[in-house]
Amino acid sequence: MEPTVTSHEIIGPNESHVHRWRVSRLKCLGISEPWAEVYADQLDWHQVARLVRHGCPSWLALRIVG
Repeated sequence: MEPTVTSHEIIGPNESHVHRWRVSRLKCLGISEPWAEVYADQLDWHQVARLVRHGCPSWLALRIVG
């Protein structure tokens, strides 16, 4: 039997609410929107935030975590 595809499985990662929320969190940390869009679904923004809170520049935190 074929699995049923539901509407939430059809939505791509760039259209999801979670993706947009992650982008907004990364932007609040000083990551530019284009880079936030690229990395939003590829890394844990909490790790980036931890580094930034400890004084790491946001661009370097992104490179460390990414």
